[in-house]
Amino acid sequence: MSKPEVDKRGGSKDTSSVLTVRIDKDLDNILEKVRRKRGISKATLIRNYLDMAKYMIIDQNSIRTIDDRDFIMIKRKIFKKFLKSYEIEEQMDYGIKFAQFINDLARLQGKIDDIEYKLEICQHLGFFPKFLDDENYILFSNKFGPKKFVEAFVYKLINFEPDTEYDITFTDENIESSKKKEQDYTKKIGLTYRAESYYAFEIAKIEKEE
Repeated sequence: MSKPEVDKRGGSKDTSSVLTVRIDKDLDNILEKVRRKRGISKATLIRNYLDMAKYMIIDQNSIRTIDDRDFIMIKRKIFKKFLKSYEIEEQMDYGIKFAQFINDLARLQGKIDDIEYKLEICQHLGFFPKFLDDENYILFSNKFGPKKFVEAFVYKLINFEPDTEYDITFTDENIESSKKKEQDYTKKIGLTYRAESYYAFEIAKIEKEE
């Protein structure tokens, strides 16, 4: 049973709780091995696991999203290889679908327009780490997927309204062969170099309040 802690020095209540849970020896040994490998305390490791409850539900026989959809985990390399097996337009379509999935989860929490919250979901689900550079550009690891998949994902993640669509004619071939298409692409997407091994876009920049 959990109970709120009280900061006796100032007399104010802490928002954290103390949770006592009994686990078997085998699980305790596993936690000990993992925490040693990561170089953190067991309490921090357990808090990290509990924090995942914000983003997924572990049932007895499955892993589910917080909106009760089936969920699976696969290796990143397999996921990227899977995407690369498709034509460019299909890669874009998958990018849009994955962004819609993240937007749906954020909408359930009333945070559909909170890009930092959506980046936290992406990080906790293993898509890519939340990473902003010194000018608040969001950096998307190229390990997440092929460039056009990432572009479509980012566009829909930012432009979450149902009637705002990513232009699947934004292929490299079309952009290189049409000046108008290139200008439209630059205006709507704005691929920009910020760091090696990352994608960055003019549309994906967080404005910080001064």
